Amino acid sequence: MAEYSRLASGQVVSNGGTTAVVIPFIPNYIAISNVTRAIAGAGVTSAYWMTDMGQGSAFLNTFGTGEQYIAPVGGTSSGALVNGSGFTTFTAGLALQFGPQVLITSITKSATAPLVTTATNHNLVTGNVVTFSNLYQTTTTGMQQIANIPFYVTVVSPTTFTIQYNNNGANFTALAGGGLNNTPSMKEILYPVLYAPGVANIAFITLGNTTTIQTTQPNNFVVGQEVAFRIPSVYGTTQLNSLPNNVIPGSPIYGFVTSITNNTTFVVNINSSLYTAFNPNQPFLSFPGMNVPQVLAVGDINSGSLLSNFVAPTLYNGSGATAVQTINGPAIAGAFVNNTQMGFIIGAGVSGTAADVIMWRAYMHDINYP
Repeated sequence: MAEYSRLASGQVVSNGGTTAVVIPFIPNYIAISNVTRAIAGAGVTSAYWMTDMGQGSAFLNTFGTGEQYIAPVGGTSSGALVNGSGFTTFTAGLALQFGPQVLITSITKSATAPLVTTATNHNLVTGNVVTFSNLYQTTTTGMQQIANIPFYVTVVSPTTFTIQYNNNGANFTALAGGGLNNTPSMKEILYPVLYAPGVANIAFITLGNTTTIQTTQPNNFVVGQEVAFRIPSVYGTTQLNSLPNNVIPGSPIYGFVTSITNNTTFVVNINSSLYTAFNPNQPFLSFPGMNVPQVLAVGDINSGSLLSNFVAPTLYNGSGATAVQTINGPAIAGAFVNNTQMGFIIGAGVSGTAADVIMWRAYMHDINYP
């Protein structure tokens, strides 16, 4: 019987570590073929998993070696293979929101793109979203001002990446090893858009006849969307804030998105030529913590516009630099989306190296026989 079985297939680019595949069901059988490793004639060329094998396990074929086995944590694997580094399934939720902690050795100062260096392989790809903690060098110096803010990353090497921010001000100190703190760290935010569009943190504001906003992470806004600003007074540009409206007392000030530059940059129809300049150079000892400048959607595109061909909405979901379809059905463009995610993770033991092209197949069978 296959009436209620579900089948899915596709292609994913490995990040050299754990690589997530989002599909609209939890599979009980997974198979992959690594095209890049097969052409190179080295490494894991194929692997498969069945739910009865346990989370983290896999059978794999390594070029020149033959079939081997990765056991779940606590089991016995073939040779030097790492237990638990095979396939796992997931359902996105707050309990699984963050990846493992990775220690940081330095963060440079830059007006546009600070460079972050990690102590070990960060296993990120461009488009992932991370957050930082313990960014102090001494009791009065460091970069604690940017702790707990979600940041879009652009990968430079296995141990370096850049973020989008201006931390070049005098109140920031370039972070280096040593000092009072030896545990500056980062974690990947695994599912940054469980609900979208969400609240986005502001990195840059360019004033003018229209106003250009760049956020620290993808904002998933669309043209025509209505947005509101929450900017603490220490950052300046408080004239953008939604209250009060001097023209219509009691009515909030909202802006409309007029164009989208890229996944983190958009333009609103507010003339800010005479507004106070945006100032990210906040003092270390009095930084506002979670009270950072933010922009959020307050209205949908509710004209009845639907995305092309009535497909599911596309979102920048933290899995890469391009927008991908969600597992939801047709939606009004720009409407709020409950972006539940589920699927499977290709573990580090079977995912090959960064940039490998992997073909995958996943099945959910309606009947499982013992």
